Amino acid sequence: MILTRFAPSPTGFLHLGHAYSALFAAQQAQDTQGRFLLRIEDIDSGRCRPAFTQAIFQDLEWLGLVWEQPVRLQSEHMDDYQVALEKLDKKGVLYPCFCTRKQIQQEIAAAGYAPHEIPNGPDGAIYPGTCKSLTTAERADKLANTDSHALRMDMGRAIAQAGEMTWRDHAKGLITARPEIFGDVILARKDTPTSYHLSVTVDDHRQGITLVTRGQDLFEASHIHRLLQSLLDLNVPEYHHHPLLNDETGRRLAKRDKARTLQQLREDGMTPDDVKSMILQFVETK
Repeated sequence: MILTRFAPSPTGFLHLGHAYSALFAAQQAQDTQGRFLLRIEDIDSGRCRPAFTQAIFQDLEWLGLVWEQPVRLQSEHMDDYQVALEKLDKKGVLYPCFCTRKQIQQEIAAAGYAPHEIPNGPDGAIYPGTCKSLTTAERADKLANTDSHALRMDMGRAIAQAGEMTWRDHAKGLITARPEIFGDVILARKDTPTSYHLSVTVDDHRQGITLVTRGQDLFEASHIHRLLQSLLDLNVPEYHHHPLLNDETGRRLAKRDKARTLQQLREDGMTPDDVKSMILQFVETK
């Protein structure tokens, strides 16, 4: 039996791309008489709003979706992510990073890379490892005298412990995990005590998700999630990364680009069937 989830962040109103992703996940469960969950990924306290969470419920109900209760709100489960961080710390794969974005850029520039030679990963320029070389005393001094820091994963140590890893994507088959493409990723910050990578991996395990469905833009993130699953002894679900919906210019629909929201479409007199037809037209043109 398949157990899927739709996991939006309440940082704005849902648009057509979200509707496609939610309907896609629900359909995967329905096709196998499986189960469908809704999770609210609200770890970003600076951008997430309760009003957007309520709007998510309203939009999905309008589309005719039904999900199991209770809905998991990540902001209510920070202890789960702290336990995972402590386990990773005991394995020796975390280190504190005190660099600002500006300092990282300066460090990369000082290394003498030509613009086309700068090491980049899916999240941008790869962290040069500045704070990894700090001594124990230097780290202790900075922790005592610096207000903010992040916790990074020592990718080399983590991969050495995990060994070879694979995961299965329904669209692309068996994938060999290559988390090294991200470099030493951030797993938590002092002001946000978990990251997307950590929280989503822990949640998928705790909720028993067997099939993770999400957009193709998150395909590379699965490399990191597979590594975390190995280090934390978590279940390994299967994945299905579906195509993204693009606007008439070819850009993917996104909140930051002010894509038309489901609320606006509803106010314009569209029905759920109209929205589903629009999605089908987008998908058929890919």
